[in-house]
Amino acid sequence: KIVIASDHAGYSLKSRIYSSLRLSQCEVTDIGSHSLAQSDFTEFANKLCQHMKDNNDIVYGIVVCGSGIGMSMAANRHKHIRCALCRGLYDAQMSREHNNANVLALGGRITGETLAMEIVYKFINTEFSDNPLYKKRMDQIS
Repeated sequence: KIVIASDHAGYSLKSRIYSSLRLSQCEVTDIGSHSLAQSDFTEFANKLCQHMKDNNDIVYGIVVCGSGIGMSMAANRHKHIRCALCRGLYDAQMSREHNNANVLALGGRITGETLAMEIVYKFINTEFSDNPLYKKRMDQIS
């Protein structure tokens, strides 16, 4: 299960990601924003994080704003969230494999649609490594 959110700057890319995930038979919930009207990234990052906390069957979150920076900063304020701003496939793979990220942040004004979709699928299809070193590190930041 995946939950997705954006502000106005990430709305277009978020909508494309949502549609692609639905077509791929992923169970995905879009919690807003639902338009290009100006909105605050903090509102939607907080809403997504609360939704993940309240619904522990959700595996991943995806947040999109203009750069991805604001969303990732806001999301990472929540104790149960490990949000990674990913600009490429290597970031997506390492954020999952080594850091067990559970939220992906993307920049709607920076990352093209094709690359964004590749990042999303790399992120959701990469498992956390069973290497004890990575587990130990994640325990230290939890």
